[in-house]
Amino acid sequence: MTRTIGRMTIGMLIATCIAPFVAYDLANGVAVGSLESQLQRSLVLTNRAIETEIERFRYLPKVVGEDARIRAVAGPDRSDASLAAANRYLETIVREAGPADLYVLDAQGITLAASNHATPESFVGHDYSFRPYFHNAILKGEGRYYAIGVTTGKPGYFLASRIDSAGKPPLVVVVKADLSPLELTWEAAGVQTAIADQWGIVFLSGNPDWKYRPLVPLGAEASGRLVAERTYEGADLAARPPILPDDASLPSAAAEGPTLMLREGKDRLLARFSTVEPDGWRVLAATSTADTAKLAGFWALAALIAGLLATGALYFLHQRAQFIRMRLRQGQLLERMVAERTQDLALEIDMHRKTEEELRRTQEGLIHSAKMAALGRMSTAIVHEVSQPLAALDATLATAGVLAGKQAAEATGERIVDARSLVKRMQRTVKHLKTFARKDASELEDVSIDTVIRNVVELAAPRAKTLCVTPAIDAEAPSPVVRAVALKLEQAMLNLLLNALDAVEGRPDPSITIRRTQDETCVAVAIVDNGSGIAPEHRGRIAEPFFTTKLTGEGLGLGLSIATTIVRECGGEIRFAEAPGGGTSATIRVPLGKRDTGRLEAAQ
Repeated sequence: MTRTIGRMTIGMLIATCIAPFVAYDLANGVAVGSLESQLQRSLVLTNRAIETEIERFRYLPKVVGEDARIRAVAGPDRSDASLAAANRYLETIVREAGPADLYVLDAQGITLAASNHATPESFVGHDYSFRPYFHNAILKGEGRYYAIGVTTGKPGYFLASRIDSAGKPPLVVVVKADLSPLELTWEAAGVQTAIADQWGIVFLSGNPDWKYRPLVPLGAEASGRLVAERTYEGADLAARPPILPDDASLPSAAAEGPTLMLREGKDRLLARFSTVEPDGWRVLAATSTADTAKLAGFWALAALIAGLLATGALYFLHQRAQFIRMRLRQGQLLERMVAERTQDLALEIDMHRKTEEELRRTQEGLIHSAKMAALGRMSTAIVHEVSQPLAALDATLATAGVLAGKQAAEATGERIVDARSLVKRMQRTVKHLKTFARKDASELEDVSIDTVIRNVVELAAPRAKTLCVTPAIDAEAPSPVVRAVALKLEQAMLNLLLNALDAVEGRPDPSITIRRTQDETCVAVAIVDNGSGIAPEHRGRIAEPFFTTKLTGEGLGLGLSIATTIVRECGGEIRFAEAPGGGTSATIRVPLGKRDTGRLEAAQ
């Protein structure tokens, strides 16, 4: 398969070299065909525009010749009054109908009346017998011709009709139509359109450089006729180069001319011809092929890119096939290596799982040991707290026995009530100790922070009594709810309170304040004492495991480390700072519970 793909890659590379030329030729042919269709539509529209412009005045000479004022100037008996009436009539027709000029010739070609009789360029008295339109009108009844006016120097299209009157010589009525609006329209639109006469001389053009230029070099007959008829008097036709290439001939007067390629400066033009009858005019429409070459070049480039991409894809497949074959050879070796590594990883994972379980049990053991250590630190005070109610209970029951012997029922009942009160006191103390000492779960829950504070204060009460100090609680109602493990949070807070009690031991004015504050996200409980404080050299190490400043045997130095771990499990932190006036401020910050967080957001 690899060899097949390689041969396909070579074949595609050869095809890629050929494809741009084929694509260029096809795209150029399609584009040229589109331009030819566009030119053909343009020729149809141009022919209709020319015919429409001529048809406006086609019947005007005949209609004007039927008027009595025109017929009155025929024959030798015409008067000055009839000539004046004919001039005014022609002037009115031009003003209303809109041709350039309108005039009447006698049978010898002399102008008798004209619409411009009152202007310096008046046709009256001029001889126009040399014009072809006059000869055709006399011989055939109608004549038409395009030329530059010998009197006004302005080009126009002359339409002539013979007017016959009984017993009088014929008259010829001529209308001169101005076709320059067509030229101005083409020039404004920027289209390459032109009209050439039967000899190939361009007399109207949207390209000013083409005007009065021959399509092909003029022959002797054409030059002689143009001079004799004074068609383009004032235009130097011989000095203007032909528009068509040297090897081109004048297009025939067919209904549809051939497609030619012209060169106009640096631009190449595609040109088509059509014919306007009955004058045998050639209408030329041309357009630039620059966009055609660009389009063909684009498709050639696209074909080249597509071929290169296809070749690259095949080459990639060839390389990929070789790579896959190499990978297959390495497959068995890799599978063996993976199997061996998988077995090693399974052993490592099992060892990690056992180690993590052992660490978890060890951590729980350390936390429980820390609880027991805290209870040990309070053992003397707890024994005193329990022994006092026991001694009082013994004395109370003895008194109740004596009173019962004397049948003093009321006094005996009072003593029994006192005894029950003492028993409840001991039960409460023992209950707190049992709850604190048990191994608890680690599931986070919503906990009332004030309940935790009260439980911690009650647990540390025996120790506080021995030091003659009562912790003051500074907290405003209501109690916020935090997200924590209740017993673990109590353990961390009890450890900080016991440290505060140890710090104020021996002080003449011991003082401990538990201050609770909160913000939008957290609750802070600060335990502030007026002890000796933390030495500067010890501040960075107080939370380290096994670090302690107490005497040997008084502690392992795990209390603050475990407390810090517990608070971090609850998403909080412990901060130590120097209290105002001396002493230490230990602050526990834990996040608010879901209930209080929702209430704060609703309040905002």
